[in-house]
Formats: sequence, C-alpha cells, structure tokens
Amino acid sequence: MKKIFLYLIFIAICTSCISTKQTTYFQGEPVSKSDIYKLNNEPYRLQVNDILYIDIKAENPDIVALFKSSGADGSSTATQGDGLYFSGYTIDRHGNIRMPYIGDLNVLGYTEKEVREKIELELGKFLKNPELVFVTVKLAGIRFVVTGEVGSPGTLNLMQNQVSIIDAIANAGEISEYGNKKEVMVIRKSLDGVKKYQLDFTKISVFESENFYIQPNDIIYVAPLKQKSWGIGTTGLETFSTAVTLLSFILLIKNL
Repeated sequence: MKKIFLYLIFIAICTSCISTKQTTYFQGEPVSKSDIYKLNNEPYRLQVNDILYIDIKAENPDIVALFKSSGADGSSTATQGDGLYFSGYTIDRHGNIRMPYIGDLNVLGYTEKEVREKIELELGKFLKNPELVFVTVKLAGIRFVVTGEVGSPGTLNLMQNQVSIIDAIANAGEISEYGNKKEVMVIRKSLDGVKKYQLDFTKISVFESENFYIQPNDIIYVAPLKQKSWGIGTTGLETFSTAVTLLSFILLIKNL
C-alpha cells in the first residue's frame, strides 16, 4: 500500500506541474506571409456604440463652427480618453450619429474614409466652397474587455489605430501562471452575429492569425489551466510540498 501511495503521488506530481511548453510564448519557426496579411489590413467598419472623433476646419473658423459639437472645443481633455465620450459622436442603435444642422447621418458599416466623404457631401449643401473645408474622422480609440487569467482584467481603451492581441494582453497585465496560453478566446460581436475565435500564444503562428488584430468591443478571455482547480501547485516544488503535507497528514491520522 505504501508503494502504491508513493507511486500515485509521483504520478500526481508529473501530471500537475506546468511544463515550459505551456508557459513559453511563440514557439516554433517563423511562418511565411500569406493572404492573411490582406485580411489584417482591411479597414474596420463601424458598429453600434462606436465613438467617432470628428473635426471640421476652415480658414475662417466661424464658417464651420455651426457644424461642430458643443463639446468639440479642441482641448486636450475633450479629444482624449474618456473626454471623447462627451465630445465625440456615438453611433446609436439605429446606426446614426447626430451632427448640428446636418442631423442624423447613418454610418453603420461604413469605414472612416466613407464617413468623411459623407460629411463632406453634406457640408456641400450649406457651403459655397466645401473644397476649402478640411474634415477629419477617426475612431475614438479601440475599447475592449480582457477577462480570465490575466494580471489586471477589465475594460481598456487604447488610443491607437490598430491593437494586436499581444498589445491587448500586455496592457491587461500579461497571462498569469494559471492562465492557459493555448486557449486565448476572442469573442466578437459583428454585423453577422457573435463569433468566437481561439488563439494559441505558445505558437509563433499566432502572428499570422486573421484575428491577430482585435476590433473595438472585442472580449478576450484567457481560460485557466486544470492545475488551478486541482490546487496542488504550478511548479514541481509547490506540488512536492503539497504531496509531503498530504502524506504527513495521512501518517498522523494513521498513528492516531
């Protein structure tokens, strides 16, 4: 019985320890480029609840002042971070933004360039020389959620044009020692419905994934390793200490 018990402890130690293959990022040889590059560089199409930063400039500021939002005063607080929640243009559930004098403008499914062209076309109905007006349309950062086995789960908003899955995980405090790097899920709500993608951070091929760049409102979930539910440690030393404690407890009960 003693030999059987020691054998079982040995098996538990071997199966519970987290190997270096489970903890090392980007293993394997670099992969060659393919058509995935084109997919990663397709322009993003706007969705409901996206926030747009729209700026209209002209040589005479008074000409375009009527078409600006009251909060878009050009100050750093109004055009950065959470300030854009008040000064930017939020796409409502019908896919519209509402601009002074122009009114409701449908932008659902459009790219930033296409929205800029629509605004310029609308301004042409009010201005004699619309070609002298400079319009800027940008997505007000990329907001996403990271949850699961990461250092700092929560909602993040990065003021960048593109955010890779590596950027997202790094800004969330990295994957914890209990996080399964082979099961990083990206949950995405698009015009076609909710979709789920799985990425393997232990493979170098993650850089060639069509989901390497995340999209606004993505949810990133890092699943836990089985060792967390077992509660017997992530390293050999931790597992050995747990086994010794368990053995000591059993021997104590036997003596009593």
